[in-house]
Amino acid sequence: MSSKLSKKKKKSTAAKAPAQKSVSKASGAPEKKKPNVALILAGICVIAVIAVAAVFLMQKGKGGNSDSSASKDAGGDASSASGPVAVISVKDYGDITVQLDEKAAPLTVENFVNLVKEGFYDGLTFHRIIDGFMIQGGDPLGNGTGGSEQTIKGEFSDNGVDNPISHKRGVISMARSNDPDSASSQFFIVQTDSPHLDGSYAGFGYVTDGMDIVDQICKDVPVQDGNGTVAAKDQPVIEKITIKE
Repeated sequence: MSSKLSKKKKKSTAAKAPAQKSVSKASGAPEKKKPNVALILAGICVIAVIAVAAVFLMQKGKGGNSDSSASKDAGGDASSASGPVAVISVKDYGDITVQLDEKAAPLTVENFVNLVKEGFYDGLTFHRIIDGFMIQGGDPLGNGTGGSEQTIKGEFSDNGVDNPISHKRGVISMARSNDPDSASSQFFIVQTDSPHLDGSYAGFGYVTDGMDIVDQICKDVPVQDGNGTVAAKDQPVIEKITIKE
């Protein structure tokens, strides 16, 4: 393990959910005149297009992207990544395959792989879930305050490290406290593009298969509050994580 590792100090958390923007409908209607069949048909077509666009935007806002969407975003970036592949097996859901990127975040990948090989994550859970944002896990205490015996330097630009990974849908990144060097074992998988996290959190890989599982977890699991807290009995279990070199 890298000599840059240090003793854990503070709890790890991902950034709070971004504020949702409200969308207001335009009001009013054109003045009614003599009926015009051509205009009526054109109006119906416009309404149909608007309706389809509205459904699409609503689904996107809820994180309802499919695996094909992930391949266009973070998964598509995996082809340029260099590093091992991690498989996160979630009980009752299936496997989430992640291409790690040791060129972008070498210390973070090293720390994650070492913990995986130690069996650290086996039996832990996803304790924080925010539909339309991310799922967070890897805390041995299951409440957002735990971690491993080590903390690592935050590999992101705000901490003086050049990390090109943007927090698109499908990116895996490290959670941390306010201390930039407090990341330990907790990680999160981005469900919906969250560029506001860029530069402040260390992305270290890309989901290449299994974003449908992330979506299903977000859909299924009840939360206790707006911060995505999940009761212990409802937390999805990480049966194991394995590394494919």
